[in-house]
Amino acid sequence: MACVSDESWVALPKMLSERLALRQEDRHDDEQPSFFGSESTAHRLEKVFPVYALGIPKPDSDPVKPASVSGDPIWDAVREEAKLEAEKEPILSSFLYASILAHDCLEQALGFVLANRLQNPTLLATQLMDIFYDVMMHDRDIQRSVRLDVQAFKDRDPACLSYCSALLYLKGYHSLQVHRVAHSLWSQGRKVLALALQSRISEVFGVDIHPAAKIGEGILLDHGTGVVIGETAVVGNRVSLMHGVTLGGTGKEIGDRHPKVGDGALIGASATILGNIKIGQGAMIAAGSLVLKNVPPRSMVAGIPAKVIGYVDEKDPSLTMKHDASKEFFEHVAVQCRDTRSAG
Repeated sequence: MACVSDESWVALPKMLSERLALRQEDRHDDEQPSFFGSESTAHRLEKVFPVYALGIPKPDSDPVKPASVSGDPIWDAVREEAKLEAEKEPILSSFLYASILAHDCLEQALGFVLANRLQNPTLLATQLMDIFYDVMMHDRDIQRSVRLDVQAFKDRDPACLSYCSALLYLKGYHSLQVHRVAHSLWSQGRKVLALALQSRISEVFGVDIHPAAKIGEGILLDHGTGVVIGETAVVGNRVSLMHGVTLGGTGKEIGDRHPKVGDGALIGASATILGNIKIGQGAMIAAGSLVLKNVPPRSMVAGIPAKVIGYVDEKDPSLTMKHDASKEFFEHVAVQCRDTRSAG
């Protein structure tokens, strides 16, 4: 699974530049400048040749290589799935080759996919690939997280057909991985670049995660649309967040002002959690709830404002994704509520 070798770097840009130099030497002084001899050669080549053909500049420092050459079952699965999909849909074969099969490891393929999704006329895909590749290949934690995250999508999202489909198409996964890069840049003091990536995530994916927010591993952002996570928010490991979830503040106060979500929590669609409060480990927040107070571990809360309506048996409800309480459960809650009122 080793990703970096001298042979793996695409040599097309170097060859092109050498040929351009020869053409310029052969050209007579009275000739008009050709396409290849103009000052905007690099820019025009960017327009003419696909970004994957131009290659990725070799980083100055040695990257942190994954654990072993053949010990990456996630990447092996992604490649095998891509080969099968190319056979089933030949029209996608060039896309699958450029996005997955042309690369040496998961980090390189992921960087390519993210760069091409986030590029715009002033932030080129080649520049973004440099950023993503440099950060991911030098950070063991990110290497681990991108694999645990894709496994979370494969295990918990029934609409996720394969590892390959998560890598290529799921914007919840994409926005989460770009955030990991942005958070690393923020931690290095490169805050302007981190905020630029946050802005692109918001524009392209409809997901707004502040680069300072701390997010654990094995995370599922199901759909991702409308998710907002504030600057001082903390999300633990193995958490599942549905679309429209907000982890926000309560006003204009500064400092530590956003929610802290414990490991294994499940947060339903359009739930709003505000303030520097704690969502206990293994808690479940029902869809559409407004949470303003601490939530005990392994409890189920619902309503506006949210109240404890029961407790969950699973250690990590985020893994089972059973956030549709049964009719019998609600009948039990209703009876308890009626008995409590009668006793009062």
